[in-house]
Amino acid sequence: MLPLRSQHTITKPVVVTGFGYWSGQDIRVEFRPAPAGTGLVFVRKDIPSQPRIPALVANRIETPLRTTLVSHGVSVEMVEHVLAACAGLEVDNCEIWVDQPEMPGCDGSSQAFVDALTEAEIVAQDALRSRLVVTEVTRVGDEDSWVEIRPRPRGGFKVKYRLDYGSDNAIGRQTIELAVTPKTFRSELAAARTFLLESEAEWLRSRGLGTRVTTKDLVVFGDEGPIDNELRFEDECVRHKTLDLVGDFALAGCEIVGQVMAQRSGHRLNAELVRVLLAEGEIIGEQRRTA
Repeated sequence: MLPLRSQHTITKPVVVTGFGYWSGQDIRVEFRPAPAGTGLVFVRKDIPSQPRIPALVANRIETPLRTTLVSHGVSVEMVEHVLAACAGLEVDNCEIWVDQPEMPGCDGSSQAFVDALTEAEIVAQDALRSRLVVTEVTRVGDEDSWVEIRPRPRGGFKVKYRLDYGSDNAIGRQTIELAVTPKTFRSELAAARTFLLESEAEWLRSRGLGTRVTTKDLVVFGDEGPIDNELRFEDECVRHKTLDLVGDFALAGCEIVGQVMAQRSGHRLNAELVRVLLAEGEIIGEQRRTA
């Protein structure tokens, strides 16, 4: 097993702007450096008291199709792509200041956040990153949708994801397997975009949701494939689901060493597995942060 690695932050503030997929509001996000041991913390600058919302699974609440965090009655939603960028690049300590209760959708991927964090320069800090080493097989879900994690003696975090939309649409079945490192996250996952079927998009619009979003802002699949758009990867959909999983596992607040296997898993099951691991596992290194 590799020794504990150093914690990381960024050297300077950087900004990402866009609009919220759900609210349609213009949003400004500023990533700021943070001391060792801070973790990833969202700060609602639009509220006078500037409340802080730590990115921990204890603060997660169930909302459809996205990850939402709440602390002391204040929320921030659709955080999974930001968290994936931070976790994928091993940015452990960062304050994420936002002026709306939602993160910008950008192009539906983590790419804009990866670009910003790269511009800010990621640096090591004089403290070690805590680690949870998986020692037994743990699974949550049912026969159709599940996610499990197994020990990985060689260390690191590896994911095998099976996506199954059936055979009667353009998405179909896709599988990806890769060890998640800053290098592979940048090249294999960061640019993979949010996707949905045309029928799902119409259902959301009928309820007044996503009215500002177009087929250029994410990938909408019709019968023949993406509408008014082109895929960045042949298997972009399963890559995005893996990106989401990386973001959800960031809610552990520590490095996780293990081999994840997922089938048709989503935000709820990913978070449920993280909760089980934190309840039953042992964290090596600094004491676990609490909400």
